[in-house]
Amino acid sequence: MKKIIFPFFLTLLLFACKKEEPSSNFQKVPISDTDTLEIVEMSTPEGVMYIWLYPETPKHKQNFLKLAKEGFYDGLLFHRIIPNFMIQGGDPVGDGTGGPGYTIDAEIFPEIKHKKGSIAAARLGDAQNPEKKSSGSQFYISVSTSGTAQLDGNYTVFGEVIKGIEAADKIVVKPRNQKDKPLTDIPMQVKVLKTNKQKLKDDFGFTP
Repeated sequence: MKKIIFPFFLTLLLFACKKEEPSSNFQKVPISDTDTLEIVEMSTPEGVMYIWLYPETPKHKQNFLKLAKEGFYDGLLFHRIIPNFMIQGGDPVGDGTGGPGYTIDAEIFPEIKHKKGSIAAARLGDAQNPEKKSSGSQFYISVSTSGTAQLDGNYTVFGEVIKGIEAADKIVVKPRNQKDKPLTDIPMQVKVLKTNKQKLKDDFGFTP
């Protein structure tokens, strides 16, 4: 597996990044009742999360689906957890330095903000990465709206947990070391499920 080095540490970036309000060409993507849709099922030792990926961030959506279908995420760990903030995973190295060998162009819109359950892309800091390009595979899931609101405008938010956020709540409070790595491994298994607009409403109480 080809790997690229991403010396990414989110807590450092919190102080390195200036708050910006990006210009927007955001367009809401209409979804019909007959469209076949895809969601992500992310299984962990603490429960299963179901994730809706935003069609308004198509590069990130298609990349995540591609990696999930290839089995890239299966067995990878949540390698970083910070209470009242986020859980981070998607690194094949397991220490925050790995990825699939490419980055993704930023899809940052002021209309899409962090909230509890948001899934967003990790990235290098502004000094090395002024275009705010995303890691090709590393992501974080917000466990607190107030904790991650300061990241609005600086990271691509490309989806949200529509069921099972309790799993993230359990993961984020696990014992961790000084580098915020869990003391016990927390692996994930990720697959893509087919659905439609009505089933999303019936099964998850979610309307895209």
